[in-house]
Amino acid sequence: MTDLETLAAPPRAGALRRAAPALAGYVAVRALGLLALFLWSAARDKSAYTLLTARWDALWYVRVAELGYGYEVRLANGDVHSNLAFFPLLPWLERLVAAVSPLSYADGGFLVALVSSLAAAWGIFAVADRVYGRRAAVCAVLLWAVLPVGIVQSMAYSESLFTALAAWSLYAVLTGRWVTAGTMALFAGLTRPVGLAVVAAVWVAAVASSARDRHAAGAGARDTQDAPEAPETPAGPDTPAGHGTRLRRILGMALAPLGTAGYVLWVGHHTGKGPLGYLDVQAGWRNGFDGGWAFARFVADKFTSFPAALAGMGLIVGVASVVWLYVTGVRQRQPLPLLVYTGVVTALALCASSYFGSKPRLLLPAFPLLLPLALALAGARIRRSVAVLGAVAVASAVYGAFWLNGSGPP
Repeated sequence: MTDLETLAAPPRAGALRRAAPALAGYVAVRALGLLALFLWSAARDKSAYTLLTARWDALWYVRVAELGYGYEVRLANGDVHSNLAFFPLLPWLERLVAAVSPLSYADGGFLVALVSSLAAAWGIFAVADRVYGRRAAVCAVLLWAVLPVGIVQSMAYSESLFTALAAWSLYAVLTGRWVTAGTMALFAGLTRPVGLAVVAAVWVAAVASSARDRHAAGAGARDTQDAPEAPETPAGPDTPAGHGTRLRRILGMALAPLGTAGYVLWVGHHTGKGPLGYLDVQAGWRNGFDGGWAFARFVADKFTSFPAALAGMGLIVGVASVVWLYVTGVRQRQPLPLLVYTGVVTALALCASSYFGSKPRLLLPAFPLLLPLALALAGARIRRSVAVLGAVAVASAVYGAFWLNGSGPP
């Protein structure tokens, strides 16, 4: 792979213009999803806005914004649901919006989600455009928009905010902007526990870039010794420019884990249980990492009766599809930061013992999984691509409306 620091980013003036078709398509798809939700909810005498802003996790984020940390619910079975499980960046932004406007905390969460989802779409476009070109990037954005659980992108949840921060951090890595990458990773780490995936991507990319620098320096030194005459010494890692790059890379690596580590350590101090206190908080929600054993047992239990067996087969096909998309990305030689990020997000989603119905939602930030499909669509005729994406967009809108009016998240 080409050294990240030799890659030049497109001019800022034309970046938005280049992404405009993707962003317009994204807005159209999400508007269709919201329209379907409002119509379906009205037919069932429900409030679509309440479903988007005041149900499930959205309520917990609002409580953090309004009351701070310390609220918990004790269930009859002994489980303790503490709001310390929810990372602070979204509630902070909800509180900020409420402080500078007449909007409520719930309104602020909805506004943050809408803005973040658009920023995430732009970030996905920037990454895909960087790796595979504009047409594939447009397809990647539209594929992310039409995911079956795409309605979550418009909810007062943290998925859109996290995906925006992760995508722009990865783009900064791909363009050699190490301090920006580390800063975005820091904020991603204040948004969701899976911020570890962004940290891992920044660190692995930085280490790989440093190794390439050392290799290039060694090769340059050997070439200089073998050359009969060297009137000018080219800039390398030991020159001021190279030294500056190393410092920026180290600073980016130092910044990246501060969000996740800072919050986890604060929770440990707040609960009096030390560095592992956050794991106890998650255990109260029956969340943990067991390598996928609980999920495997959940799938196996589906085969105890015939109707449930169909759902079990669907889960197996879904997991196999995710694995196939990741392996395809490896074969297509996606950049190392994308593979690391996607691998960690996917592993944490599939191998956690959390509520199994939330796993599709937890995979929303793993947008590089869509790049092989985006490449395939980009290589097809435009009419066929538009027809496929249009049909899937309608199906996604209907499913999203049905889902939120039924079981829905968490």
